[in-house]
Amino acid sequence: MEEDEGSAQEFTKDGSVDLRGRPAVAARTGRWKACSFLVGYEAFERMAFYGVAANLVVYLTTVLREETVASVRNVNNWTGSVWMTPIAGAYLADAFLGRFWTFTFSSLLYLTVRTASIGPP
Repeated sequence: MEEDEGSAQEFTKDGSVDLRGRPAVAARTGRWKACSFLVGYEAFERMAFYGVAANLVVYLTTVLREETVASVRNVNNWTGSVWMTPIAGAYLADAFLGRFWTFTFSSLLYLTVRTASIGPP
């Protein structure tokens, strides 16, 4: 009986599972390795967002020759969409995929769209 209690204490208390659906071992889960990945990802994502936002009106007015009012409206719509998509991600994570797979799929989608948009001028 004591052996069962000791082995149960090595797992996380919040019901977290690994990639294969097994209970996660607390000694090998999260900590600074996961934290550094998330902080780094978020820093690069913020730099990309604000870099695009700062140059989007200029791009729309000069390269695409939109009127200033229309380009500002498009940038505002884009910004609103960017800030609302976490709600959709939270729903997907809670209802269907789980937080790891939602984060992984959204990161891959973001990278795919971002690299597809980089091309010759």
